[in-house]
Amino acid sequence: MPTDPDPVLGLMMERPLLISSIIDYAACVHGHVPVVSRDAQGRMHRYTYGDAAKRIARLAHALKTLGVRPGDRVATLAWNGHRHFELYYAVSGIGAICHTVNPRLFRDQLVHIFNHAEDRFIFADPELMPLVEDIVRDLRTIEAIVVLAEAAEMPESDRKSVLCYETLLGRQPDAIDWPEFDEKTAAALCYTSGTTGKPKGALYSHRSTVLHALSSIIGHDNRLDSTDVFMPVVPMFHVCAWGYPYACPIAGAAMVLPGPRLDGASLHELMEEERVTLAAGVPTLWYGLMEHLRQTGGSLTHLRGLVSGGAAASLALIEAIESHGVEFMHGWGLTETSPVATTNLSSTVQSGLEGDAAQRYKLRQGRPLHGVEFRLVGDDGAPVPRDGTASGEVLLRGNTVIAEYYRDEAASAAAFDADGWFRTGDIGTIDEYGCLQLTDRAKDLIKSGGEWISSIDLENAALGHSGVAAAAAIAIPHPKWGERPLLVIVPQEGESPSKEDILGFLKDRVAQWWLPDDVAHIDAMPLTATGKVSKRQLRERFRDHKLPTA
Repeated sequence: MPTDPDPVLGLMMERPLLISSIIDYAACVHGHVPVVSRDAQGRMHRYTYGDAAKRIARLAHALKTLGVRPGDRVATLAWNGHRHFELYYAVSGIGAICHTVNPRLFRDQLVHIFNHAEDRFIFADPELMPLVEDIVRDLRTIEAIVVLAEAAEMPESDRKSVLCYETLLGRQPDAIDWPEFDEKTAAALCYTSGTTGKPKGALYSHRSTVLHALSSIIGHDNRLDSTDVFMPVVPMFHVCAWGYPYACPIAGAAMVLPGPRLDGASLHELMEEERVTLAAGVPTLWYGLMEHLRQTGGSLTHLRGLVSGGAAASLALIEAIESHGVEFMHGWGLTETSPVATTNLSSTVQSGLEGDAAQRYKLRQGRPLHGVEFRLVGDDGAPVPRDGTASGEVLLRGNTVIAEYYRDEAASAAAFDADGWFRTGDIGTIDEYGCLQLTDRAKDLIKSGGEWISSIDLENAALGHSGVAAAAAIAIPHPKWGERPLLVIVPQEGESPSKEDILGFLKDRVAQWWLPDDVAHIDAMPLTATGKVSKRQLRERFRDHKLPTA
């Protein structure tokens, strides 16, 4: 039998894909482009990518003076600001690992994350120092805490190991020859929010991070470029702000980092003052922005697009956003996918769809980024047709998808199928054009009489009611049907829609057997640390709820 000949290799240079190359490129090509940030006191800081590159070099030298070595974990507890941006590049640039930590997690989760990662240093915003002081006695490996502040702004502390960021930078050189190493070297570490157990670590490489940034720019279909002013409202402590602090410097887009003030009024003010053209965040933030505009009669003068992800958006939210002349752009992904795996833009809507059908297509999570592959499987693991109707669990693989969890063999074993595909736990459909639509999380599906009810579709329908500010559907045990839906709503301010009113509104919008058996009113939705509705807390709260049909 003839053997296959050895492959002929291309005669091209090979340079490692390193995060340091991004800031060097931005300083060279987009050095004049501004980066603006607002701190907790509302003060504005302005500089350029060129200025940032110099401070990043100084920080890299400072990290070495602290004794930071390749592979060390350096944690951040910080909002979206220019110093946090500098840490993204300096830490990974010298071969260490930038570990962004979500300050909204519960205390026990924070302690677990710091100890599991074995961080050596914490870089924290001054407003978060009380949190650090509260937990640091339980952290086994922390050697020092660096406060992201000027010397005059340092909080009081009895600890000798509390250092000042600006003092640390001091007179360090503002240029650096970045080390070169394997592009598969670990660069950043993010933990899941722990909604299904202990938080699990996703350890990103330089290669995966650069590829994700490039794929994300392409996935925006020329909507992210050097003419844009981009505001990542999604926190920098959550999955690297969806990769935008890497994508924007490559694209040459200016950045506006909003700090901790993310209410509708604050976001609107900053968008108008800084002439923001694109922004990204979770639906709860955009609901707040739309409600502020509704109450004040405000407008969005410069904004042309909003990226929404992290949770499903409703048709009512899409229509509210687009009533201001702003394009709604859906995205989807997980901590395990770097995180953006799909985007859904207006250009994704199939030709021939108009009016309500076109709007509803925008509810879909979209098509995969280049380098991400999908697979749908049923309960038996068999493939499910891509016909836009048949549903199954969404499995993924690709250059920006984790291969295992960080130091967690048990979680890794449960998260992948026999062929190495990552099990997302999301249920969805994929149409003939490769467009994904999620119908639920596997654990949130409501199974009534052997048939599935999509909590997402039921919630989206309820949000179309003018008196509903937020909605969540959960399963309640039923003696006949196994489970039936309970719809939990937060009324709009000054409104109190009755159960009959809600059911009357829904009866022509969902299947008759999907109609909730009961409607409960609460003052506010419980949220996870990443701004999603916590179905787990709702199920706990209503575990003894008796349905009137039971």
